[in-house]
Amino acid sequence: MSAPQPLFGLLPAGQPLLTTPTSQPQPSNFLYAIPHAIPSPANPTPKPFSHLAVFLLPGVELPPGTAAGIYVALNPSALAASDGSDPRFQFLGGVGPGKESAVFKLSPSSADGVVVIGISVEDASAVAEKIQQLHPESGTSTAVVHAGAAAGTPSTQVLAQRIIQNAFNFLSGFSGTVGAGGVEVVPLKAFQDWWRKFENKVRNDPTFLEREQD
Repeated sequence: MSAPQPLFGLLPAGQPLLTTPTSQPQPSNFLYAIPHAIPSPANPTPKPFSHLAVFLLPGVELPPGTAAGIYVALNPSALAASDGSDPRFQFLGGVGPGKESAVFKLSPSSADGVVVIGISVEDASAVAEKIQQLHPESGTSTAVVHAGAAAGTPSTQVLAQRIIQNAFNFLSGFSGTVGAGGVEVVPLKAFQDWWRKFENKVRNDPTFLEREQD
């Protein structure tokens, strides 16, 4: 039996792309355990990553009327404990059709050694309400499912999705698995190569993102 299609991409700053969840407690809930960078001769005391990009993978469509709520575990050790400790999660934001990606600033503790991100497919209005509670004074829309853009120049959301699709198409050829659980990762060098090629393409053809991608 083939593995289920990954739904989300997670890109911690300075680390490989993750698309396979560490575990799936329920059909609509996904957990991603992201270890801190390992010390190396070039970087003997690496700092925990502080920014995380989360996005819908190209071709993924969530059920109608739903969006993905993004959470971070405040006590990630509880997920591995066998003493009955309950994990506590903090809501970060959401992604969905029309808002396919988001970047979050984190403040992880190096003592934990790992950051656990939870993604839950929920009612879109519930996710939008949580975003509104996070940013009550924001004048921008908190909706994560937007109406389609008018014909003509693609919306910012469409352009962002096309950039993500371009990156995914390039990076998927470099993916491999690590660890006993076979977590799928992409080398950072592959991402750097994609960015260099992408910049060159934009420089040579500034309007290519405005056209439908194959």
